[in-house]
Amino acid sequence: MDQIRVTVWGENRHERTEEHVAKLYPDGMHETIAAGIREHLGDAAVVRTATLDEPEHGLTEQVLAGTDVLTWWGHAAHGEVADEVVERVHRHVLSGMGLVVLHSGHWSKIFTKLMGTTCTLRWRNEHDRELIWTVDPTHPIARGVPHPIVLPEDEMYGEYFDVPPPDELVFISSFSGGEVFRSGCTWRRGHGRIFYFKPGDQDYPVYHHPDIRRVIANGVRWARTDRPRREPPELRRYDTFSAPTHQGPAA
Repeated sequence: MDQIRVTVWGENRHERTEEHVAKLYPDGMHETIAAGIREHLGDAAVVRTATLDEPEHGLTEQVLAGTDVLTWWGHAAHGEVADEVVERVHRHVLSGMGLVVLHSGHWSKIFTKLMGTTCTLRWRNEHDRELIWTVDPTHPIARGVPHPIVLPEDEMYGEYFDVPPPDELVFISSFSGGEVFRSGCTWRRGHGRIFYFKPGDQDYPVYHHPDIRRVIANGVRWARTDRPRREPPELRRYDTFSAPTHQGPAA
């Protein structure tokens, strides 16, 4: 099979305005995420990055047409994402482009549009330990992942998470305060596959964690469609099917 063409999209605001985030991610969170995908997929993938402040947020029609899987991290500037770009991404997902939504991307315009719900949740940013438990060990996204993944510090996300019931639940997280969260979920919309993965607040070095990098790479591999070409689902009219009349045995 041809290489997976991946575009890693990042808001790239915290890294430029907050010194402690810049120290964790000197090249930007998007570059760290992209490096993890390259590390695990190697020659099986070709990875590019795009950011909010590029023309058309780096997500032109040409870029999306050449993207098999798009990863999305946003937080502080969801409202700055142009609606026409959201519509473009939405159309490509329905037509077969994979989408991997990370952490606070749950509240992005594209994710809420695809889910059709508020996508709100409970949260606390108090250096919680996070344990990520695999609840579907046979799923391709869980391949090679320890049980549990241990993050010494991360932001807490807790239920209720206002999303439609996932098609597949791969991971559940638990936190120091006792909360739990559906932290690894998949959906299908049109011909597109969507994976949401919770870990990754900008205040912590989560995207340097080897197991988190493996999960994201697995998610990218899973989200790639096996359809031969990109096209939206079609509503088709069919005439009534006239089956041959069954002739029973002669009396």
